[in-house]
Amino acid sequence: MMERHYGVFNVGVFKLISTIDLHCHTTASDGTLSPEMLVERAAERGIKTLAITDHDTLAGFRSAKIRADELGIELISGIELSCVWGGITIHIVGLNMDVNSAVMQEAEKRQVIARSQRSKLIAERVGKRLKQTIDLDAVREYANGDALGRPHFAKYMIDQGWVPNMAVAFNKYLGAGKPGDVKASWPEMEEVVSWIVDAGGVAVMAHAHLYKMTRTKLKACLHDFIDYGGKGLEVAYGKMDANQRGQMTALAKELELLGSCGSDFHGPNRFGLDLGVMPTFPTDLIPVWSEWSEMSAAQA
Repeated sequence: MMERHYGVFNVGVFKLISTIDLHCHTTASDGTLSPEMLVERAAERGIKTLAITDHDTLAGFRSAKIRADELGIELISGIELSCVWGGITIHIVGLNMDVNSAVMQEAEKRQVIARSQRSKLIAERVGKRLKQTIDLDAVREYANGDALGRPHFAKYMIDQGWVPNMAVAFNKYLGAGKPGDVKASWPEMEEVVSWIVDAGGVAVMAHAHLYKMTRTKLKACLHDFIDYGGKGLEVAYGKMDANQRGQMTALAKELELLGSCGSDFHGPNRFGLDLGVMPTFPTDLIPVWSEWSEMSAAQA
């Protein structure tokens, strides 16, 4: 049962328990709300500190900044960068970077090239499986000039009548382990973390509980992440369950990582995930925002 109150949103054990959400997406990547609409929704939900973390681009942050200021939301610069470690695709969230730094501007250019190469491979592999020719220019129209991602391929496939809905598109063609799950072209994790650090930001490993690694392998990955300059781990994320939250919290404590939180909201959906929906942030972890004096003062 869903309960709605001002500033509170409960879906089972998932609820808006703070005014901070440091992981969400807009139409600048694979979200369904424009940057301006997303910050307006955040304001309606009582969120005071927000990081738009679009995939491989800071365009969402740049577009939303003026509207966020008008609404009194502290908008933290954010980005979710794709990379590889040990042949596995990893996502690193960068927070509070200098968006005008040469290193971040170069990083965005690099990721645009990587995404372009990846899109061509997705079109080839999925088209071969479907026994259809995918018009990549037509798929790009669904992105409306923003970063091209698998949801855009899914929408194109639905409109072509090749699949009935988004779920089938991902379950059969685009999801993990399927033809469209292309990992090629991403930079190594070490380089991605260095981009964030060199731009004055904090690198956070995103949704590590979803990588399907053994605990030993995940710890090895996190040790490398720390060696490269990474500082944070998402410990309160979207619809992670209590066991996943406990595992991530234990790892953060053991490895002395800062805790981060975020809904990973991509847009309204029937499953109840919304901005601010996440498990309770662990009280015995140092939060990533403790590094930012302005945020700390705002939360005092």
